[in-house]
Amino acid sequence: MLHHLRHVAFVSERIAEATGMDKRLASLGGYLHDIGKAHPDFQSKLHNGRRDEFTIPFRHEIASLLFLPMVHQEDWAPLIDMIVAHHRSIRQDVREQGILDLENIEGSKEVFERHAKVWEAWSPTAIRILCELGVSKREITEDEAFKAFQFVVEHCSQKSLGWSKWKGLLVGADHFASALNESTEKHVGSIFHCPDLSSYNGRSNSLFPLSLISTDDSRTHTLVVAPTGAGKTDFLMRRCKGRVFYTLPFQASINAMYERFRQQLPKETEIRVLHASSTLVVKDGTSYEEKVLQDKVGAAVKVLTPHQLASLICGTRGFETIALDVMGNDVILDEIHSYSGTAQSMVLEIIKSLLKLNCRIHVGSATMPTDLQKKILRLLGGKKKTYSVSLPEGVLDTFDRHIIHKHNSFEATIQNIRQALQEDKKVLIVCNRVDSAQGRFEKCKTLFPDTPHMLIHSRFRRQDRAELERKLREEFDASTKPCFVVSTQVVEVSLDISFDMMVTDCAPLDSLIQRFGRINRRRTEESVRQRKLNPIHVIEPPDNNRACLPYVQKTLIDSFAQLPDNDVLYERELQKKIDGVFPRVEEIPIDTHLVWHGDEFLLTELCHFPSSVLMEALNIESATAVRQSDLEQYEKGNMEQRIPFEIPIPRTAKFRKFTNFGYSKYGTKPIIVHDDLYSPTVGLEWKEIDNMV
Repeated sequence: MLHHLRHVAFVSERIAEATGMDKRLASLGGYLHDIGKAHPDFQSKLHNGRRDEFTIPFRHEIASLLFLPMVHQEDWAPLIDMIVAHHRSIRQDVREQGILDLENIEGSKEVFERHAKVWEAWSPTAIRILCELGVSKREITEDEAFKAFQFVVEHCSQKSLGWSKWKGLLVGADHFASALNESTEKHVGSIFHCPDLSSYNGRSNSLFPLSLISTDDSRTHTLVVAPTGAGKTDFLMRRCKGRVFYTLPFQASINAMYERFRQQLPKETEIRVLHASSTLVVKDGTSYEEKVLQDKVGAAVKVLTPHQLASLICGTRGFETIALDVMGNDVILDEIHSYSGTAQSMVLEIIKSLLKLNCRIHVGSATMPTDLQKKILRLLGGKKKTYSVSLPEGVLDTFDRHIIHKHNSFEATIQNIRQALQEDKKVLIVCNRVDSAQGRFEKCKTLFPDTPHMLIHSRFRRQDRAELERKLREEFDASTKPCFVVSTQVVEVSLDISFDMMVTDCAPLDSLIQRFGRINRRRTEESVRQRKLNPIHVIEPPDNNRACLPYVQKTLIDSFAQLPDNDVLYERELQKKIDGVFPRVEEIPIDTHLVWHGDEFLLTELCHFPSSVLMEALNIESATAVRQSDLEQYEKGNMEQRIPFEIPIPRTAKFRKFTNFGYSKYGTKPIIVHDDLYSPTVGLEWKEIDNMV
């Protein structure tokens, strides 16, 4: 305990220093926050596993607050904020164990007596630890402890609407120190440092026209709409002045951007990646400490999805720490067009919250409807506060690189695929649904068995998916030999691969244009001079709504109609075509899920919600499966060891009885699936097999 309290105090001081808070108070909060664990009931449970037999549960945070008399009373308020809710919301806790929940059930005297039991026997041990930490040296009577407890209850009862920086600080420090233990001091010195972004300066190149445009503009925010390959990432990074939070919509694009930053930024830069399987992205040989740091506060550059920021608008557990971490820094929202429906409304609400936290916001996209541009520009304060950048038509003309061919079926493209492979071309086949991708992969394997091939989609074990992404980048993309890769939307955004030909299902036009960016992607002086054009074969939408899922049939029909046939897709015409499909961007009301209403915060300070229906709904692949043969290893492992075996699945898949062999009680509680439903090359298939009934 002595070491843990010292480590938490050490991290608390660093966070306070970086965020302009009182280092002395931060340190005191770190020293006091867990001292209640010296209570004999907690120690007995810790060492003997004895269950709590009392009506009132023992909460070590409450016991810790009984030692407030060791410091001046004028310091109590921020210390209470740090300690009382670092595990439980003070009111309406999911287990009804918040301090005000317990008060309503039993009353002050009973709650106090539960936590001060045998005070004379255990408080000297706690005081001795605090003395060694340099807090103070004095005994505390049980009466003094009771008065401190009453002060805490009154303080919590009077809390108004808002959120607490102090709580965010302590929670962030506690998680950091708990994960790193004895390595805490080694790593704490590297957090909350702004990255050295000088490598993005002086890289002007006419092939990347955004590199020729100055970022030296005094306006706070940025809005950039430019084609894939125009240098958008570098431009957005040049606009950053502080620590960077770089958001992208898909796991594959996040992984690729993480690797890109590792190559471009100085070796000592704290670069983190955050999504469900981010521990698999961190290179083999990386220390355990580096892996557990990924979701902790203070990274110089963090690559993540907006879903990881959604806690800010939903008020779920830990939102105060996220707010403190991101406050006053740079947030890049890249490929913002990729969000639709509820997800897009969530991103717009996140922008509003980030503005309240004094963040500098930089928005980028290759394909954004004009109506959405206007909405975002309005949120950012208009052109007075936002540096808005686009490219002139003459420059856009140099990005013409695709000829579009329309087809009524996948079978109609087979001859085109065969001819491309015979000409030593690399072919990318993109499907809207996993089952379609699996079917076309098997068909192409049969037709072209001797050609190197690969299938990639979201329904692989996480360790297999990570390996497939590596192979796609390092082997297939780098190869000069013919090959075909079948994929879903996972290759759509910010994945730096360049193939020679594409066959794709029709998707919404903005998404299609992103897909096209994987073909003839890399500009050279020769390709621009010769106006090199590569073929894209687009399959018309199905004739029924269900077969169009996950998209809306009308959107697909309108998108298909905007595409030329056997002709060049001109870059200068794209904005008009996108606006033809999306003349208006309708916001879906999500107010009932939000903790912000205009400038008013709707949640009481030191409270949080245990979960959010909105966040669960947006996390489409929020359920998981595990193979029967992996089950034993999965259940024996810790959190990190379980991740490689998980197969992301849609939540609705949990109700597919013929694939359900029950649920594991461990980890993410995955459904158990028969091994015959999974292969490392095809992934998880939803098909009925004889021995499953």
